[in-house]
Amino acid sequence: MKLIFTNNAPVAIGPYSQVVCSGDLVYTSGQLGIDPATGDFFGEKIAQQTEQAIRNLSAVLSAAGSDLDHVLKTTCFLKNMNDFAVFNQVYEKYFSQKPARSCVEVARLPKDGLVEIEAVAEIGTN
Repeated sequence: MKLIFTNNAPVAIGPYSQVVCSGDLVYTSGQLGIDPATGDFFGEKIAQQTEQAIRNLSAVLSAAGSDLDHVLKTTCFLKNMNDFAVFNQVYEKYFSQKPARSCVEVARLPKDGLVEIEAVAEIGTN
């Protein structure tokens, strides 16, 4: 097992790692729509926070030797399922290969975010 850290994504806000690699698999922690440079959410709308969450996900995958094209499965958490259509519009721009996915509404996310995305991917960049 190998723990990975990058300054290109927000630091963990609890006792966990941004990424754990085991064998040829990469397991990311959930990524919020927080700008790593400021520590604040990137906007107040679901589209803005989804864009940033995916940028953060891409950054931690890159640090582990992977990328969005090697994602096998995502788990997506939305504060409000009414945002599902807008979330999908942004998500689809980045995941054209359509990995397996679960998407659920949750009562609350850390720091009161609107979206959090975690992924399992294969190691190996294009």
